[in-house]
Amino acid sequence: MQTRRDLLRAALAAPLAAGVAPALIGRARAAAPYRAAWMYVGPVEEAGYTFQHDLGRRAVAAKYGDAVKTTFVENVAEGADAERVIRKLAQSNDLVFTTSFGFMNPTVKVAKEFPKVKFEHATGYKRAKNLATYSGRFYEGRFLAGVIAGRMTKSNVIGFVGAFPIPEVVQNINAYAIGARMVNPKTVVKVVWVSTWYDPGKERAAADTLMSQGADVLVTHTDSAAVQEAGEQRGIWTIGYDSDMGRYGPKTCLTSVVSDWAGYYVQEVGAGMNGTWKSHDTWGGLKSGMVRMAPFNKALPQPVADEVMARQADIESGKLAPFQGPLNDQSGKMRVAAGATMSDPDILGMNWLAEGVEGKLG
Repeated sequence: MQTRRDLLRAALAAPLAAGVAPALIGRARAAAPYRAAWMYVGPVEEAGYTFQHDLGRRAVAAKYGDAVKTTFVENVAEGADAERVIRKLAQSNDLVFTTSFGFMNPTVKVAKEFPKVKFEHATGYKRAKNLATYSGRFYEGRFLAGVIAGRMTKSNVIGFVGAFPIPEVVQNINAYAIGARMVNPKTVVKVVWVSTWYDPGKERAAADTLMSQGADVLVTHTDSAAVQEAGEQRGIWTIGYDSDMGRYGPKTCLTSVVSDWAGYYVQEVGAGMNGTWKSHDTWGGLKSGMVRMAPFNKALPQPVADEVMARQADIESGKLAPFQGPLNDQSGKMRVAAGATMSDPDILGMNWLAEGVEGKLG
């Protein structure tokens, strides 16, 4: 009686007897698709931070077709559940992208357990041989949006709906204030923290609070379009984030600071496939296209639009840096001297609010 082992030997011998080279067998085995996975903190929906990352995943699928199999898990809470999901993804994928700051430590832990799997973490700073980090210089776009807000406000109050007081969000609050006060020194930025990345109800309540405090321009660092919808209903200017939020405020959303991950994801998956992937840190801004401004609303005066485009060109050329001195914090203490520019490490660790910001980090 033939055993399973005998049948296996016969099956492997058959191609050789028929004149099929062993290299062709290996080639057939190599045809298995490369597997890349994404883990999201919120729902994909049709706009917002998670949506933009998923557009990048879709770009990978479109670029490589059957050569790559992409998967994603959405609505993963930052904490213990994140570690469980990352571990599960690592068991069946070659490259895993974790896309929220709170996923950092779980990603580091799981990466140690799976040294042959490649990991990339968005907005974090901890790396390893098989763990890279990447993010966008969102603050560059936020500075430009601040210029718009400073020009468009009549109450001189800008409302900011913030998720968590982490450096990434603090950078953006400060960049708004600096950009706005550069063109309108009377501007103040009022901050309301919602302690969540995605909760349309809380985001809407925060927007209502800020409007009741006199804000006539609203901006956000959260993931839904609730702030744009609130502004549209009340006739208050808004500036979107992550995605082009214009359709949620066709009359009042002046523009959005958009994060575009598609080119980066196509590049990194390609590097994983061809064996050139290495751990690194990427921080792309306006010049790289990882951060860009959405089309301006027709309600934005042309002189303001021209001013913003001129300042964008200055940022891309290196002539202008959003965090160049003199810069004081909200207590009046000088943080960046005249003629100096904040270094990347200082920006990445930013833990103070700029002059003109009303709010606390604690």
